[in-house]
Amino acid sequence: MFGNRVLKGVFLVGLGATSYGMLATFVKLAYNEHYTTAEVTSSQFILGIIGILLINAFQKAKNKNEVVKASGRNIFHLMLAGTSLGMTSVFYYLAVKYIPVSIGIVLLMQTVWMGVLLEWILDKKAPSLQKIASVVIVLIGTALATNLINSSINLDIRGIIWGMLAAASFTTTMFTANRIAVGISSAQRSLYMLLGGAVIVFGFSIATQTTPFNFGIFMKWGIVLAVFGTIIPPMLMNAGFPHTGIGLGSIVSSLELPVSVTMAFVILDETVIATQWIGILLIILAIAIMNMNFRKKS
Repeated sequence: MFGNRVLKGVFLVGLGATSYGMLATFVKLAYNEHYTTAEVTSSQFILGIIGILLINAFQKAKNKNEVVKASGRNIFHLMLAGTSLGMTSVFYYLAVKYIPVSIGIVLLMQTVWMGVLLEWILDKKAPSLQKIASVVIVLIGTALATNLINSSINLDIRGIIWGMLAAASFTTTMFTANRIAVGISSAQRSLYMLLGGAVIVFGFSIATQTTPFNFGIFMKWGIVLAVFGTIIPPMLMNAGFPHTGIGLGSIVSSLELPVSVTMAFVILDETVIATQWIGILLIILAIAIMNMNFRKKS
């Protein structure tokens, strides 16, 4: 059914999505040890930038003059796009501070319909019936996955607002990342986007950190967050997507959703009822429908 290249791509993208899915649980564990959002995001970005710098240096030494260097224009555009990456981290980590991880990841997945809306606005092209159906399924799945049908559930409105803002900024990140400076290496693109994101993260940290910065975060959770959230996922996904294609790659990357919820259920002991799992499966189904090609081959 699949060739070796496609299977390799599926494995790489799936591993990258799994890595992303673990992230919010690690953040929640750091919060349980009284680390602040500023400490969590700063340590992740600083160590992530160091890691990507090392990867760039290794690639440059290995390939010598074969690596295409980013122009000043590329760097500016990537750093500008990277500001949305920084906002995504800040907003998402603030969201899981107030609501369960299993709810936070569902809110982040609202990028499905936000992406359709953004594409409609920017490209002036109405979405297909296939995309509209996917959006409807996502909204139904979201209602189930966040347990909105249970009136006794009270979610902190702050967490919902931060979660939706995270989804909006993540939509911008995905939309711009696939259109800017695609001719240079993924390591260079990751580096400059991280530097742009760091501007937002450091600004947020300076504005909100009211207690002495606990540098213990770097050795305790910073390394884990940088590896699983900043270094491994973009490298694996950038390596895997050329083999899978955007459609199959997007479907496989939705693995992030069940992994995140499972981690929260097993490690954080969060309650996840049957209707929430049905909602999660509906969201994954919507992503699959959106990225499948139903047209018959001639």
